[in-house]
Amino acid sequence: MTGVAAGRASVPGTPVLAAENLSRRFGGLAAVDGVSLAVAMGEVHAVIGPNGAGKSTLVSLLSGDLAPSGGRIRLDGHDVTRLGPERRSHLGLGRSYQKTNVFLPFTVFENCRLAAQSRQATSMRFLRPASSFGVVNAAAGRALAAAGLEARRDARVETLSHGEQRQVEIAMALATRPRVLLLDEPLAGMGAEESAGMVALLRRLRPDHAMVLVEHDMDAVFALADTLTVMANGRVIASGPPATVREHPEVRRAYLGDESHA
Repeated sequence: MTGVAAGRASVPGTPVLAAENLSRRFGGLAAVDGVSLAVAMGEVHAVIGPNGAGKSTLVSLLSGDLAPSGGRIRLDGHDVTRLGPERRSHLGLGRSYQKTNVFLPFTVFENCRLAAQSRQATSMRFLRPASSFGVVNAAAGRALAAAGLEARRDARVETLSHGEQRQVEIAMALATRPRVLLLDEPLAGMGAEESAGMVALLRRLRPDHAMVLVEHDMDAVFALADTLTVMANGRVIASGPPATVREHPEVRRAYLGDESHA
């Protein structure tokens, strides 16, 4: 166990996060149109599709950053459809973004400590030094260890490589003790070595989390995913085991550009 995931134990195979017939319209455009998915503890549900398919909008709906036009979202069996991102975060949902979302002038540890501090129920008496809060510092330390960043603890984030900054963002999510991780293109902009490191990190985190992964790196997707959902024009065109989905004729036409199945 990583020691960074919170919440009650789940019955194996029971969805921790589930979306039912989820939709989001912007005027006459259906960015997400009737999408359903579910992910259980220890599983990775990858979502792929061409640009404009609605993948990032779907993640924003699951996180609460966008309100749905229709459908329902359940977290640990509770309806969270109308809850905002802060409340969902407190209930055990963590998110990373397409663009790295970290505090560049601060150290790696300070970034994690800020994330851990956000989970506290009190104002934390801000006249006290942040370093005096043992529970928060311990949570930050566990997140650093889980993300493999202990050796970079005191480095300023602005001095890190792009791949290390993405690790910091995941460490910040871990500091909030999530059960569900929503990962929006965590390998974006990485070279082969950094990508391999991120895949290894996600594999380590997998047993203690349910993950929804949006990613364009197909090697990473097929290395990690238990379930693969393919979107196009806001809708799901196929979903299931990756080996089955990759042979689906509509997927090959819409995503892989295979005209032999037309």
